Amino acid sequence: METIKTLYKIGHGPSSSHTMGPANAAKYYKHHYPIATEFKVILYGSLALTGKGHLTDLAIIQTFAPAKVTIEWNATDTSIEHPNTMDFIAYHDDKIINTTRIFSIGGGAIRIKGEDKKKMLLKQIYKDNYATQIIKTCKNNKINLYQYIQRLEDKVLWHHLDKVWNVMQQAITKGLKETGVLPGQLKLGRRASILFNTSAKKLKKQGIDLNHNLLMAYAFAVSETNASGGIVVTAPTCGACGILPAVLLYTKDRMKLTKQKIIEALAVAGLIGNIARQNGSIAGAEAGCQAEVGVACSMTAAAYAYLLNLPTNKIFDAASVALEHHLGLTCDPVLGFVQSPCIERNALAAIRAIDAVNLAALSPNHKLFSYDDIIQTMLETGKALQFGYRETSTAGLAHTWSKKHKNKIKHNVFDIKVS
Repeated sequence: METIKTLYKIGHGPSSSHTMGPANAAKYYKHHYPIATEFKVILYGSLALTGKGHLTDLAIIQTFAPAKVTIEWNATDTSIEHPNTMDFIAYHDDKIINTTRIFSIGGGAIRIKGEDKKKMLLKQIYKDNYATQIIKTCKNNKINLYQYIQRLEDKVLWHHLDKVWNVMQQAITKGLKETGVLPGQLKLGRRASILFNTSAKKLKKQGIDLNHNLLMAYAFAVSETNASGGIVVTAPTCGACGILPAVLLYTKDRMKLTKQKIIEALAVAGLIGNIARQNGSIAGAEAGCQAEVGVACSMTAAAYAYLLNLPTNKIFDAASVALEHHLGLTCDPVLGFVQSPCIERNALAAIRAIDAVNLAALSPNHKLFSYDDIIQTMLETGKALQFGYRETSTAGLAHTWSKKHKNKIKHNVFDIKVS
């Protein structure tokens, strides 16, 4: 597996695979063809269907600036190898000098068609690719997960995680201050500040759990920052970026934890996400929202379990419980905006992550399924999902809303500004 650093990317929302990925692809292409005077980018599959709402075109245009860029949307070509496929074409004096196909594979990462696989293998620093292997290594060496990671990673990771934690907290702070509506056609009202500022007295009167309310406020804050095009951290994606920060900040304050302990928990969460990325998927366009919110919930459960000093096998049990009960979750963002149902899913998954740890901690050591089993099942389930339910905005809740409001939809007009 690759370094955990590559899992946690910092950048503009609202989508890691549809905003960060295409921007990274444009940056790569621009660097390789500096003599180009003009570019054309053809977006296929999920990118073509939801790219406007995900700011895909804006991310590409801004990256290539000041060069002229033409964006073409192709949602009809079914021969593509990956649902997030892009063709980049470079021109010099009106003549094509290169055409390259690039895939946005989730979490902001990209893959170049024809890239040398042997070269890719050089990036691998973990020999253990499966949870069962990692558990065995930890047991044989009498070390915990943090110590296991520490043996393999260099100082670059720890500096990066320090920055990651700062950005996560900034996203929460920003989201809690914002009021009004989110950008875009849906005109959804921001709820983070409302949840956060509701008095304890009122919450108690209504029978609402104060801790759950705070968790949801934090998760809403990050997710609303993301939906506005603000700076967030992929954990493991932008669409699921609110879950891990919410639980970490909540736990840090409640347990009076040091920053070092939070950094350690981030590393443990990253390892769990890395396994999912290596053996399954973290892309909604490839495996549905189970690969985004589901994996984020398992990462968060692992981090929380580590902070409670649970043993390694129980940390993986918690991650298993969290992901197991997200299996089959579809990715159906309304009009392509990472708002509904995405934001609420982040809030509820934050609560579910803690519940998963509680269940794992109190359960006997004879689970039917390992984390590896559940990752494999997630990928199989994702492949079985119809294309429409994998980040296309053509099925599920997106279809229900569009059918009901078809007269109100501004076709191909999205009034979003990056904040």
